[in-house]
Amino acid sequence: MYIYEIELKVRDYECDIQGVVNNSVYQNYLEHTRHEFLEANQISFAELHDRGIDPMVSSIEIAYKTPLRPGDIFVSKLFVTKEGVRYIFNQVIYRKSDNKLAIKAKVHAVVVVDGKLAASLPEFDVLVEKSEIKV
Repeated sequence: MYIYEIELKVRDYECDIQGVVNNSVYQNYLEHTRHEFLEANQISFAELHDRGIDPMVSSIEIAYKTPLRPGDIFVSKLFVTKEGVRYIFNQVIYRKSDNKLAIKAKVHAVVVVDGKLAASLPEFDVLVEKSEIKV
């Protein structure tokens, strides 16, 4: 089901006074995963922007399950679906030491072309197809 994964490590400065990763930092992990995924699929935000195409996040749903702590190594995974004009990046983060789910997220993205909402983006449609094949 997941078509991409990346392994990362929690850095001390990402944690709050409680000694766990601050909730806002998880969005950075999710974004980094999406950007690395797109790069691995030869999709460049800079090149898209130069063509007048701007994919952007429209909303994010995050369920926090198990906190990550300094030094934890984790695996961030994703697959892509499409609902109407929205591309949904279905993402999870698992703590590697015990494979516990840390967070589950749905990142909704839309594509704006020359300032107008677009129905689709061929480069992203291919990612949806890859996800469907993996199921």
